[in-house]
Amino acid sequence: MERWRGLDAVPTGWGRSVVTVGVFDGMHRGHQQLVARAVERGSERGLPAVLVTFDPHPAELVRPGSHPASLTTLRRRAELAEELGMDAFCVLPFTPELARTEPAAFAHHVLVERLHAAVVVVGQNFRFGHHAAGDVALLTELGQRFGFAVEGLDLTGDDGVTFSSTYVRACIDAGDVEAAAAALGRPHRVEGVVVHGARRGRDLGFPTANVSSAPHTALPADGVYAGRFAIGDRLLPTAISVGTNPTFSGRVKTLEAYVLDVDEDFYGHEVAVDITHRLRGQETYTDVDALIAQMHRDVARTRELVG
Repeated sequence: MERWRGLDAVPTGWGRSVVTVGVFDGMHRGHQQLVARAVERGSERGLPAVLVTFDPHPAELVRPGSHPASLTTLRRRAELAEELGMDAFCVLPFTPELARTEPAAFAHHVLVERLHAAVVVVGQNFRFGHHAAGDVALLTELGQRFGFAVEGLDLTGDDGVTFSSTYVRACIDAGDVEAAAAALGRPHRVEGVVVHGARRGRDLGFPTANVSSAPHTALPADGVYAGRFAIGDRLLPTAISVGTNPTFSGRVKTLEAYVLDVDEDFYGHEVAVDITHRLRGQETYTDVDALIAQMHRDVARTRELVG
C-alpha cells in the first residue's frame, strides 16, 4: 500500500481511483464497511482504492482544545487500511486553509484534480468543506458535475447500533471495553513507549511496564483490566491498571501493564496494549498487604480470561 502525506505526494500521472474520505479514527466496523465497499468498487473497475484521512483531527483546528480522544494512531490506521485491502493511504494535513475551503473547491481539487475519483464512498453522515456545509446530497450533485459517482452508506449494525467513533469513545470512557471491541471488531489498542515509573510494582512483586502514549489517546475509565501486551510479533497475556494509584496518592493517570510469566526489560520499546476485559474499578487500600492480595486475584482472573 502506498502512503502519502499531502496531495503533493500523490505520484505524477496517478490515474483514476475509488476514494473513501473521512477521519477514520478507530477504523471501527462502520469504517470497515466503507473500506470494503471502496475495495469492491475498485476491483470491479480495475482501479486502486484510496483512503483519505486528516491530521490533526478537524475538531482541534475548528474548536481548539476540543480534540476528541484518539482511538488509533495514524500508523495504526494505515496498518488496518492495508490489512483491509486499500491500495493507498493519503493523509491531508488539516490546515486553516483546508478548513476554509468551500465544498465544491474541496471536491474539485482533492477528488478530481489530484485523485481522479471515479467513485467516492462515504458514510451517510459525512460532512465536508467550510463550516461542514457539504453533505452527501451536495457531494452527489458535485459528482454529477465533475464526473464521479457517490455512494453514501448507512453505517448501522444488525442490532441497530450506528457505528461511530463517538460511540466507541463513550464505551471506552465508561470502561466498557467489551462493547468497544464489539463496535471496533477487535480490542481497543493503546500504543506507546515503555518509560520509567515509580517502580512500585516491582517492589510489590508485580513489575509493570509503564506505557506512555501520545496526547489525546483514549484511555479507559480508571480500573483494572485484562488484555494482551504486543511487542514485536508477540502477544503476551497481561493485567492492566489504568488510573492514578490512589493507594499511593497518585495524581497522574497512567497505564501500567504486568506481563504474565515474562521477566524482561521493556524500557524504551514501542509497544501496544490490547484491552479485552474489565476486571474491576480502581480502589484504595488501607494497607499494602491487602493491595498485594487483590493483585494476585487480578492476575489469576487475567490468566483465566486471556492466558
